[in-house]
Amino acid sequence: MTPPLQGKRGLVVGIANEHSIAWGCARAFRDAGAEVAVTWLNDKARPHVEPLAEQLQAPIRAPLDVEQPGQLEALFDTLGREWGQLDFVLHSIAFAPMADLHGRVVDCSREGFARAMDISCHSFIRMARLAEPLMAQGGTLLTMSYLGADEVVANYGLMGPVKAALESSVRYLATELGPQGIRVNAVSPGPLATRAASGIAHFDQLMSQATARSPLRRLVGIDEVGALCTFLASDGGRAITGDTLYVDAGVHIMG
Repeated sequence: MTPPLQGKRGLVVGIANEHSIAWGCARAFRDAGAEVAVTWLNDKARPHVEPLAEQLQAPIRAPLDVEQPGQLEALFDTLGREWGQLDFVLHSIAFAPMADLHGRVVDCSREGFARAMDISCHSFIRMARLAEPLMAQGGTLLTMSYLGADEVVANYGLMGPVKAALESSVRYLATELGPQGIRVNAVSPGPLATRAASGIAHFDQLMSQATARSPLRRLVGIDEVGALCTFLASDGGRAITGDTLYVDAGVHIMG
């Protein structure tokens, strides 16, 4: 049987280490037959990401800090020059300044809110715009959300409104890019012990509550997130767009 992503090429943004959701997705994409381009945030992150890129046999590897002018454009120039096409993009980055993340939403700073929106939401829109000309034959854009976009989650704070904006952006992008055969979806995993999640106050308690609340009485793993994203990037997911798909052991259905 032909692997579901055989012959496809995709960009994965957001690998920080072997615990990252993006790493679980990248590994699943590669196991499904895809070629994967990989980025790291900065020189500090590079030693943690490059060995993983080696495992993936990633032909394109580059730094990417979406706050740095020109870096994102340079990356897509490289993708266009080296590959000429792009079949999927996984956006798995989010950030909020600690003071704003740990405070009340009503008290968040203008600068902190703008920065969180820029990195966590608008960067996905920018990637969609740059990916569009490389997806002449159609493609898939994926981003990571969380239940806090849809309901109030203790200590999630500022990231709740930001993720809500991200999910809304997914719907608008799906509508605008659908005629070109480009599908856009958000994936919403349950809480995972990743580097990004470590900034959320009382995160261990959040994971314990999710385990107790889940119909399956467990958390999910990065490989399970990767399996869903692989399906969405494959022809099997060709009729799914504009959605937020939960992979959280059922936590989202519980009142």
